[in-house]
Amino acid sequence: MGMTIAEKILARQSGREMVRPGDLVVAEVETCVLLDTHFNRHAGWRWPTRLHDPDKVVLVADHIVMSANPEAAIGLRTMRQAARHYGIRRVHDAGANQGISHQVIADMGYALPGTVLANPDSHTVSAGAFNCVARGLGRPELLQILCTGKTWYLVAPTVRYELIGELPEGVTAKDAFLYLAGRWGSHENQSIEFGGPAQAGLSLNARRTLSTMCAEVSAEFATWGPDDRLLAHMRATTDRPFFPTHPDADAQYVEVRTIDLSKLEPYVSGIDGVIHNTSPLADFQDKVRLDQCVVGSCANGTLDDLAAVAQVVQGRQVAPWVRFIVTPGSQAIYREAARLGLLSTIAQSGALVTVAACGACAAQDFGTLAPDEVCLTSTTRNYKGRMGAAQAKIHMASPATVAASAITGYITHPRDLPAIDLAMGAVQ
Repeated sequence: MGMTIAEKILARQSGREMVRPGDLVVAEVETCVLLDTHFNRHAGWRWPTRLHDPDKVVLVADHIVMSANPEAAIGLRTMRQAARHYGIRRVHDAGANQGISHQVIADMGYALPGTVLANPDSHTVSAGAFNCVARGLGRPELLQILCTGKTWYLVAPTVRYELIGELPEGVTAKDAFLYLAGRWGSHENQSIEFGGPAQAGLSLNARRTLSTMCAEVSAEFATWGPDDRLLAHMRATTDRPFFPTHPDADAQYVEVRTIDLSKLEPYVSGIDGVIHNTSPLADFQDKVRLDQCVVGSCANGTLDDLAAVAQVVQGRQVAPWVRFIVTPGSQAIYREAARLGLLSTIAQSGALVTVAACGACAAQDFGTLAPDEVCLTSTTRNYKGRMGAAQAKIHMASPATVAASAITGYITHPRDLPAIDLAMGAVQ
């Protein structure tokens, strides 16, 4: 019997010929990412005397990069001191190469195919789009990695999603995830593997959106197979060795499920979670009045997402009662979006373009919701209290849907916006 992608990678990294669901393995970790939040003096974090391999460690400022208070500033200073003390060279502090950790991992080619990546953040499954196994880990496991270069995993059974068809115009990977979460619900103690003929037509950004969001259905890993698009990206971003890993033809899955992308439509989640709690946008159309709209996060702060927002808002104005926050995933994306004129278009609509940070997604630094406010977001998570007050209501949708809704002030399908004559600047 063959192995899935995750099983083959865990077998290789643990020096075993084969692993099966239920096996406990001790695997070599190729990349260990630590975040600014680790260095807050109340975080309970203690550094080892020495690191197993500083060249396998990455430090990223993303949650508190804005230094909203003295304690945050002290934490960031401690991170910088640790980098100098241990000789950690891959440091993404405030400045040109900073960003949300999962986007930085994508930009810099840190997620190496066929290897293991660790990060304390729950959306670490994002890196599975690059044909590696990655998930969020706790402080004891991260300390073990720093000291020994290894950690343990319990091998989970895998659900395979076979993707066919092509996404219709106006439908995105975020909509595909919301459909998946609404139909199949939780994947607790299971890994997810994506593949199928539709993979070739999905950008790496789209694949990463799907992988990132799998944290919201409690997946252990969310992997994709390697193809020409991925390999070209890796060759352009890293000179470190990697090991493209395909599933075996006779790999064993809990279930193989097919999603026909061509039959999907825009989806919106209900409040307080996405599991069995999503519906076609038509069920919400013009029924939900919004106070805040947010596009960004590690799931939807890509250049593709900013381009979609700019296309929707060009020549239009955000509703006067709506705060529309747009957050690029990294400073590299910010610069490219500025060069292309996307940020200018977005800002002219009345949206607020922010620094690349977790920000509103995690109620850090900006975008915190007051009691009873309603938000439509394309970020990662919408459980009660996620973005501020527990009494706030958070719905989730794609960046295009969020942008269209910011214009009308109600949950709105982009195709239902009045046409704009850009030459005349008039609404038709």
